[in-house]
Amino acid sequence: MLHELLLALLGYTGDLIIDERERQESLRINLSPDAPLADEPTFKLAPDLSFIEPSDREIIEKVITLGFYYRELERFASKSRNLSWIRSSNDSPLSRAAEILKGKKLKPSVYRRALANGIVEVLSVYRSTVLQIEQKLLSDCLPVLATVTQGLNKFFVLLPPLYELILEIERDNMYGGRLLNLLHKRCHCGIPELQTCIQRLLWHGHQVMYNQLMSWMVYGILHDQYGEFFISRQEDRDSENDSPANMLEKLARLSTNDVSVTDWHLGFHIFLDMLPEYVPMHIAESILFAGKAIRVLRNPSPAAQFQGQHMQKGSQRIQGSIGRSSLQKDSPFQSILTGEELLPQSEADRIEAMLQNLKESSEFHKRSFETAIDSIKAIAANHLWQLIVVRADLNGHLKALKDYFLLAKGDFFQSFLEESRQLMRLPPRQSTAEADLMVPFQLAAIKTIGEEDKYYARVSLRLPRITVKSSHLELPKAKAYSDGDLGIQSDTSAEMFIDGWDGIALEYSVDWPLQLFFTQEVLSKYLRIFQYLLRLKRTQMELEKSWASAMHQDHSDFAKHRSDGIDSSISQQRRQHFRLMWRVRERMAFLIRNLQFYIQVDVIESQWNVLQAHLQNSHDFTELVGFHQEYLSALISQSFLDIGSVSRILYGIMKLCLQFCWKLENQDIKESTTELEYIAEEFNKKSNSLYTILRSSRMVGSQRAPFLRRFLLRLNFNSFFERTARGVLNVVRPRPTLASTMI
Repeated sequence: MLHELLLALLGYTGDLIIDERERQESLRINLSPDAPLADEPTFKLAPDLSFIEPSDREIIEKVITLGFYYRELERFASKSRNLSWIRSSNDSPLSRAAEILKGKKLKPSVYRRALANGIVEVLSVYRSTVLQIEQKLLSDCLPVLATVTQGLNKFFVLLPPLYELILEIERDNMYGGRLLNLLHKRCHCGIPELQTCIQRLLWHGHQVMYNQLMSWMVYGILHDQYGEFFISRQEDRDSENDSPANMLEKLARLSTNDVSVTDWHLGFHIFLDMLPEYVPMHIAESILFAGKAIRVLRNPSPAAQFQGQHMQKGSQRIQGSIGRSSLQKDSPFQSILTGEELLPQSEADRIEAMLQNLKESSEFHKRSFETAIDSIKAIAANHLWQLIVVRADLNGHLKALKDYFLLAKGDFFQSFLEESRQLMRLPPRQSTAEADLMVPFQLAAIKTIGEEDKYYARVSLRLPRITVKSSHLELPKAKAYSDGDLGIQSDTSAEMFIDGWDGIALEYSVDWPLQLFFTQEVLSKYLRIFQYLLRLKRTQMELEKSWASAMHQDHSDFAKHRSDGIDSSISQQRRQHFRLMWRVRERMAFLIRNLQFYIQVDVIESQWNVLQAHLQNSHDFTELVGFHQEYLSALISQSFLDIGSVSRILYGIMKLCLQFCWKLENQDIKESTTELEYIAEEFNKKSNSLYTILRSSRMVGSQRAPFLRRFLLRLNFNSFFERTARGVLNVVRPRPTLASTMI
């Protein structure tokens, strides 16, 4: 009986102590490691044992439940520690997921294996205790049940909760971060022995997490074969839902793009399902950033090794096309960069030592963990700052984007618009429009850009195909007012475009590693501001040119009539007729000039100075990215590009100004006068609507436009806008009809 009891305590049943599941022949249960766990203990004394007293039977059945828990825990440990699920690293996540879905094998888990290692430690202590009890009973004549109960008393506190733990793990199929969550919650209990045991299991789970953190944050390698880490590859998460065609397309795209840049922006993300609840989101983001930064620093892009040659070829191309010497100086990447140069081994050892200290700690201390992660992030961010700001000359590229996309090189764009003015009076030809526009663009570069400007070679002119129903020179008289607003198409997709040339765009060539800073989203914001500023400058130039053209024509007519001795009443009549229009033109020019000054000086220059101050004081890459995003957001918001009502009014005003200039140069008085009057009236409405919106307390009191009061003060310096804004918005005049325009 003694040995039957001791064997049962180690999970082996016999004739006296039986397993009820084994006796149920209808179930035909094979207690292999893969067999399901029972919901409750099934070890019982055989019912036909009459020589055991009821009191002893109760004690024995209570004790042998430990044998049941031991066996189930050992089965779980054996299944979780089975190394047969280890696969070749060449197996794709898609094939592994397919096998799991087909039910061939359960999902492998290194975290479950770590938990099983901890359970094996507890079971080894239990086995040693049973062995000691056997030796004690064989050596001395002691009461059997009392000795067994007293020796195994502490395991009544440990084994049942551990069994409930593995039941929940099996039932909910927990692994990875979710398994750590469960262990962390179970640590909070009022039984010291159980708390110590669960903390030891959690320590084993944390060993796996720290190994993954070490691989990720020291070497930039994501070692997570079974999708249990809270940092995950985007392609691994998507591969289970992608079709083979989509996967081939992604592979083809990755083969043409810079892998390091793709990894930085799209390659990795935080897998929230596996993020332990006791790891805050900002710490997870710091871990993600640090690992990506280490990947960049340890694996410099091969493009950096040939960047100098590339820029030299680009300069030779510019030299040949515009007839001047090379615009490109020596590239900052003349020599081959190595990971050791960008991230010294001493710094990598320092990161590893921090993680090793956390790994060796017997308990998880949240504050120590967060402090170490923040320190590692600071190290990675500082070295990435050295790469981006110092080696790659970030400030020089920011200045170049300001010069070309924010029109800081005003002389260059003034020359470009003057050279292309006649070309833009004609509708663009779809096949040659971009090539036609390159001629004045290069002529302007010859006139205004010096050889010391090494960034011009990175700028290229583009003209995307934009469908505009009619240009300003093709506006049919019979349909001039049919859509309710002169020259503004009813099609909403084209209403923001003035003509076919309004889609002029710039592209800026960005090399590694600046793609980490200048993303496509950032460059698209620069492009949006550029197109807005170019429209504004083009409008200002047309207003100036129309005045010069009108004055030249007026003086020519006056001199001609005087020299010919003809009555100058016609010339006087013409001058009198257009005097009102000249006043309207002056009001247009006044508004456009002040708007341009406000954006270029009050907005762009002030925000540029703020950005420069941040660049001087910060040595953290993540901070620089945030400052630059704030810079672009401030430019867009303070220029009113993110306010739909204001931006539509501004585009409408610029469109009316250009149409006014084109009509003003039309020498046919009878046909153009009525149209000019209608344009002038629409301009008054829109300009006063703009002033009314901008002077509202919501706009003036907002922090989004700190210099708006200056702009309004310059506009309304003599209270003209304030007086006219009160009544002009409610004035409704009949639109000219086709018959009136034909008279």
